[in-house]
Amino acid sequence: MDEETTGDLETLLEKPEPAELRKPVIFRTYRRRWFLLVVVCLLNCSNAMLWLTFAPVADKTAAYFHISMDTINWLSLVYLLISIPFGLVATWILDTVGLKCAVMLSAWLNMVGSVIRTFSVISFLSLGSLTYMYLFIGQCLCALAQPLVIFSPTKLAALWFPDHQRATANMISSMSNPLGILTANLLSPALVSEEKDIPLMLGLYIIPAVTACILAMVGVHDKVPPTPPSASATYSTSQPFFTGLKMLLRNKPYIILMVCFGAGIGMFTCFSTLLEQILCVKGYSNFFAGLNGALFTVFGLLGAFLLGLYVDKTRKFIESTKVCFCLAALASIAFAVMSQFRNQAIPLALISSLFGFFGFSIYPIAMELAVECSYPVGEGTSTGFIFVSSQIQGVILMLLVQALTVQISTAPFSTCDIEEGGALDWTVSTLVMAGACSVVACFYVIFFHSDYKRLHAEGSNATSVNKIGIEATAPEA
Repeated sequence: MDEETTGDLETLLEKPEPAELRKPVIFRTYRRRWFLLVVVCLLNCSNAMLWLTFAPVADKTAAYFHISMDTINWLSLVYLLISIPFGLVATWILDTVGLKCAVMLSAWLNMVGSVIRTFSVISFLSLGSLTYMYLFIGQCLCALAQPLVIFSPTKLAALWFPDHQRATANMISSMSNPLGILTANLLSPALVSEEKDIPLMLGLYIIPAVTACILAMVGVHDKVPPTPPSASATYSTSQPFFTGLKMLLRNKPYIILMVCFGAGIGMFTCFSTLLEQILCVKGYSNFFAGLNGALFTVFGLLGAFLLGLYVDKTRKFIESTKVCFCLAALASIAFAVMSQFRNQAIPLALISSLFGFFGFSIYPIAMELAVECSYPVGEGTSTGFIFVSSQIQGVILMLLVQALTVQISTAPFSTCDIEEGGALDWTVSTLVMAGACSVVACFYVIFFHSDYKRLHAEGSNATSVNKIGIEATAPEA
């Protein structure tokens, strides 16, 4: 039997009621929700891997295709730029067309993009000096899939999971994206020891993308579950896209959340991207920078897992995010200070771990909080605009901190590549990032206040059902 649990209903018939009120309300969960979660997780992980395929082996990729390092960097930047306009389209697809369409479309875009990238290493498809264009076309298709993949977790959790599992499901699927980033940072250098290994790398990265597409084709059949898992899914009043957009623009708590957490995600993007450049000028090796990036991600995954379990039990979305945001800001200050000194490997590794633990853990909870404070606006719209905000602020912040760097003529301990005129001093830039993180955290703690609208709606619906003589329960098997 497909159903995992069925709500047992007791109907009290002391007073006659209209037929539509006497109709039993059943909440039901399905085992295949876990299969859908696996599909979304694999898509998230694969898409992130395709995003950062070339970054850890940029020099060897540039040499293989006879192109510049700036051209290689654009293979990653194209994700950031495309996701800003297409993020708006992705929110409409999720909340108007549905989750099934979003998952299927993203799976095909992701797979086709990964396959097209391999055309660049097939001799009879060579375009001569323009062969690298296959890489750009493939990356653009994968970039189109990214917003659909990243916006799907909250929609999946809302439609298929009961209220006591939503935060955990959202956490698992959301954190598969940084897991993909971590995998790419470890796998690409392991696969490519010489230029001739580039074709092998491109071929292996197809496997998770093709697997995710096959699983989506085989197992994703329904736009919504036949029977909803919770009261909020049962009585969903999700607004049309443009109506929901107007509601969000008039929702002060949501605007604060969108700006603050958009800034936070943008700062983490800057930290991940610029970590090696910040540390190398003080004599830290690329290996150590990579280790810090790995610690940042691994402890972030651990923090997200623990915080997701905690919030599922306590429903303290706001308190959890405020505490973690403040601790992440303190960690950013500590990093800005300690990164200016040499021979501080252990303190920097500890700070990077704490920064990831408290910073990354906020992300899935913030996505759930966005749904709570904007209900009944669609989940894709409410979470999508936070992501678009983060991309815009991330671009602005990266341009700002790079503009604040100071070129230094002598850097005796630097491990950076200084062939183009000298090393860069990142002191002011790191202090600005830490200051911005602290200001945003304080602003969020002071000004963000909101009701949990979705949870309250579930409680009100349950009360309404009891008043008309119907009691619904759905114990997990």
